Amino acid sequence: MRGLMQDNVALAADAYLAWWQLAGVDSAVTEAPVDWLRPAPAVVSGASAQSAQASAPALVPTKPKDLSAFRLWLESDSAHPERRWPARAIYPSSAVEAPLMVITDMPDPADVDAGTLLADRAGALFDAMLRAIGLDRAQVYVASLFFARPPGGMVEASDLISAAGRMRTHVQLARPRRLLLLGDRTIRALMPTDGATPANSLRDFNHEGGIVPAIATFHPRLLLGQPAAKAECWRALQSLIEEARP
Repeated sequence: MRGLMQDNVALAADAYLAWWQLAGVDSAVTEAPVDWLRPAPAVVSGASAQSAQASAPALVPTKPKDLSAFRLWLESDSAHPERRWPARAIYPSSAVEAPLMVITDMPDPADVDAGTLLADRAGALFDAMLRAIGLDRAQVYVASLFFARPPGGMVEASDLISAAGRMRTHVQLARPRRLLLLGDRTIRALMPTDGATPANSLRDFNHEGGIVPAIATFHPRLLLGQPAAKAECWRALQSLIEEARP
């Protein structure tokens, strides 16, 4: 009885294999993975392919020529990393040649609610920092590396590199007289130090249009939790005051 059952199983297996071979399947695996759900590519003749290639739009973006064009590019280009994040966008808005351009990393949760950068308690401390160097918010240009907040406030290294390059163009077009970088992430992206030069000392920030004096210090959000760091922040701000003297 057992031998008869084994013979039936063998016959059934042979029948299945024969059916798959007739269907064109003669191996279980291939040398490379195959996406069986991918649509088959359309076959285009040589003349048609050349015509389609000639009429295809250029994929290289045009670099903004002024601050207005830069703002429009931020608002309309779908290639920015922020387009992947379900967050409210906060775009910069100011005039060129401001006495000071302040750059932070990204909007805080309170900024998203208020619709402006450096809002709430951190914003109040920031306004006090500006008053200490003889400025107010109406005189400065406030911008952020990322114009929206990613989930959890975390960004990929490739996005940070992209945002840093974008900000160098931003600074070039804004033409501020000085820069103030807020927070460790902003500093590491735009003006990393090799350890020989203190991070909070006045240095030159290079961009395609030239250089601008820049200082780096703590973000107000950190100062709220670590008041002892305010003394070091004040020393950094004093560098801006000294630079502003004739």
